[in-house]
Amino acid sequence: MNEITKPRSTFALTFSLLKGMRKIGSFRLWSIYFLGFVLINGFGGVQAWSKEGHIMTCKIAQELLVPNAAHVVRMLLPDYANGDLSTLCVWPDQIRHWYRYRWTSPLHFIDTPDDACSFDYSRDCHDTHGGKDMCVAGAIKNYTSQLSHYHEGTSDRRYNMTEALLFLSHFMGDIHQPMHVGFTTDEGGNTIGLRWFRHKSNLHHVWDREIILTAAADFYEKDMGSLQKAIQANFTHGLWSEDVTSWKDCDDLSTCINKYAMESIKMACTWGYKGVEAGETLSDNYFNSRMPIVMKRIAQGGVRLSMILNRVFGGLDPLKDTLVAT
Repeated sequence: MNEITKPRSTFALTFSLLKGMRKIGSFRLWSIYFLGFVLINGFGGVQAWSKEGHIMTCKIAQELLVPNAAHVVRMLLPDYANGDLSTLCVWPDQIRHWYRYRWTSPLHFIDTPDDACSFDYSRDCHDTHGGKDMCVAGAIKNYTSQLSHYHEGTSDRRYNMTEALLFLSHFMGDIHQPMHVGFTTDEGGNTIGLRWFRHKSNLHHVWDREIILTAAADFYEKDMGSLQKAIQANFTHGLWSEDVTSWKDCDDLSTCINKYAMESIKMACTWGYKGVEAGETLSDNYFNSRMPIVMKRIAQGGVRLSMILNRVFGGLDPLKDTLVAT
């Protein structure tokens, strides 16, 4: 496993919801933004649902762990992580093209039929060779099952618990990124080339990273830690505080994971693809309307990851679904 530079720690941020203003051509557009300005230490340098989204998802999740689950997570992390899960949440992206881990590439996404705007596990969760369960939904189920063996001690040598933790944490971020559950023909927007403001990009990358970086640059002086704390404050005592209980509601793991994938493909259809044509320039209108959705999905990914880890490691209402690890 390769070492990853540990980002600097973050501190609390007071969140405020204010009206912002951006120029669009010769006129101004008013809209609601997620704002909050505090000088704090953030993630060192530029991280790459790319890196920034995964790091924020894991930071949110780790702060919501019950003591027993938090202890297990720290024990499973290598020493150089210093107990910080977020430092290794991008590891699955870094190793997906290594020969040993090349088989994991299909686990980061789900390809659905073009324009179907729906997810069906038996129809969609497979790789290009038809291998069953080879998609992000199948991966989450598999690695959750592997982690459920943790309390059996070292007698079960079939599983690498550290890798299972890192894969689960990463894939919970991926399944909440709407364009990771996209159309087959355009590879989740990867082949839809366009411009994001003044530079070249593609639709998938806009959702993976561009919206996050633009929000951080415009409102937080590129401080990803401030952005993460603003998202967190929004579900602890802000806009989404009354929704958190429903986010964590889960009696059957398979049903819940399918629900998360269905949420993403519907958002991809309604907010990702809608009104977008290859070669065009996306700017303020697209950013203003899609940015709150991206932030909410990061929050949901973190809250739901903590829910799974708390149940698997902390003994809180174990999930009823019995899964067979592949």
